[in-house]
Amino acid sequence: MSDGPRIALIHATPVAMAPVHAAMATGWPEARPFDLLDTSLSEDAQSGAGTTSFDDRFMALSRHATSVGAAGILFTCSAFGSALDHVARSLAPLPVLKPNEAMFRAALGLGSRIAMVATFAPAVAEMEAEFRDMAGGAARLDTRLAEGAMAALRAGDGAAHDRIVRDCAAGITGADAIMLAHFSTARAAQAVTGAVDVPVLTSPDSAVQALRDLCST
Repeated sequence: MSDGPRIALIHATPVAMAPVHAAMATGWPEARPFDLLDTSLSEDAQSGAGTTSFDDRFMALSRHATSVGAAGILFTCSAFGSALDHVARSLAPLPVLKPNEAMFRAALGLGSRIAMVATFAPAVAEMEAEFRDMAGGAARLDTRLAEGAMAALRAGDGAAHDRIVRDCAAGITGADAIMLAHFSTARAAQAVTGAVDVPVLTSPDSAVQALRDLCST
């Protein structure tokens, strides 16, 4: 067994799990990741129910993570930014990373015209607000929703998901970089990279590298 740090991966949907485990295996193989999954979170985000309790619900999951020795926490769910900020403040100085902040930072280093392909509509508004806060007016964000991609993935048709995301990205012009918005969207990175001529960023790879750096300081 590895003697690397134990890292909690907290999910609101199972489709985020494989991409982040792939990123961990490639970018941080010595770490010991474990999963906490609560699918009711994404269900309630989509329906608009239960939003007032998101702070408490994520805090409960995070407290469990720390109780079993997590040296850091990585959230993989992109629709809950304010609740994740609450956790990060409450657990400081424990390294706690939101799913998109590292990818946003990397994109801003590539130019001022950034595009984002999303597949989960309830996450878009909060992600755009987070990007604007980080950019501080130095960049503009063009978000495209790949309609039907998430439904295809949840139905088990990963190939259709990747094709829809690829076709959506291929229609983007004038961008310095394209971000694939969610952890689940990262599976389409190879297809998108082959269809565009600008850098393609994914949240799992960026986040794993950033959390590794935080945990080593």
